[in-house]
Order: sequence, then C-alpha cells, then structure tokens
Amino acid sequence: MKNLLITLCLPLGFGCSQILGTMNTDTATPQSEQSNQLVSNQRDVAAPVSDDNLFQSGMAPQDNYTKATPPMRKNINHYVRGIMQDMVENLQYVSEQTPLAVSSFIFLDEDYNDGSLLGNQIAESFMHELHSFGVPVIDFKTTDYMRVTSTGDFVFSRDYLELNQDQNFKYVLAGTLVNHQGGVLVNARIVGLESKAVVGSAQGFIPQSVADALNSSYRTDGIMLKQVSK
Repeated sequence: MKNLLITLCLPLGFGCSQILGTMNTDTATPQSEQSNQLVSNQRDVAAPVSDDNLFQSGMAPQDNYTKATPPMRKNINHYVRGIMQDMVENLQYVSEQTPLAVSSFIFLDEDYNDGSLLGNQIAESFMHELHSFGVPVIDFKTTDYMRVTSTGDFVFSRDYLELNQDQNFKYVLAGTLVNHQGGVLVNARIVGLESKAVVGSAQGFIPQSVADALNSSYRTDGIMLKQVSK
C-alpha cells in the first residue's frame, strides 16, 4: 500500500513543478521585454560643453535673468537726519510758535562769505528735517513775485535787493564744516538773533564719498560731466 502511494505522488509532483516553471517563464518574459523597450525609448543626452574658446568669443549661450539691484548708498540727507535727531534732544526755547531760518553751512577755515554746494545742500536738508519735526521754517530767499524768463520761472533769489528785509524769525540754524580724513565734520547749532545764545547744537560726520557724490549729478553713459565755472 505504501509503495502504491509513492508511485501515485511522483507523477503529481513532477507535473506541478512543470506548471510553476512555465508560469515563472511567462512572467519573466514580459518584464524583460518591457525593460528593453524603456531603454530603447530613452533619449541620448549629449555631454556638457566645456570649450573655453566658445565662452571667450562671446558665443556661449547666456541665461536671461534679472540681476539683483545693488543696495542704495546713503546720501547727505541720511546724515543730516541723524544730526537733527541729536539736536532735538537738547533744543530749548524753539517750538511751533518760534519760526526760524536756515543759513548755508560754511567751511571753518575759509571766508565766511564763501558758500559751497555741500554747505547749501546741508542747509536744504536741515530745512526739510525741521519741518518734519514740526518747527516752522522761514525761507527768506523767497521773493514777493514770480520772475518769468526764457529759461524758466523763478521765485527764489540770492540778491538781497529782491528780498523782503522784514523777516519774521528770531532764531537761525547755522553751522560750520571742517575737512577731515575720510570725510567732513559738521557742527550745527541754533542761535537767537537778538541774544546770540545757542539754544541747540549737534555734531556729525559725512563720509567723503557721500560729499563727493554731489559733484556727480550729471552723467552721460556713465561719464561724469562737470560744469565749467564762469
């Protein structure tokens, strides 16, 4: 009986092994064919160009992108604002009821009758800062009329004969400049016209590069142009 069972099981085991082998072969064949098809469909990628001559000749392709804007350099107004903040901390007797005027800043070692572009611009900046702090400012260079010419319309003048001699201010902001290594020292103060008392003062420093930037206002294609003095 035992021999009969062994004889019957042998053909069954042999048949099962053949069936499993056939299924594995059928499954592997499509996978192999699919892999070969994917490889054949891939596009050939060219090697990167490394020719230096192509780059130097200007023929190399360039990407279209926007360069980052360089940070803006601080101008005179920034430094005058800092000086004004220091002056407000020790300012006395000047309020919204006491208008004042601003004069040109002059160099300490030069004639007090000679102005400069730097000194005039510092005065203009202080006029703006005083107004921003709520202090009334009198622009005494304003005439009583509009002067119309062929080159423009003007209301400002530096001719004292064209200006009103009766001005409504009792305080004036003035100051001196001193050339220093690397820049210009600024000494600012507010003085009473009648008492000559200093009611506010401050000091500051303007880098030389910022001061020199006033002379580069007119440019053509990056070339600095200076007006010839008459």
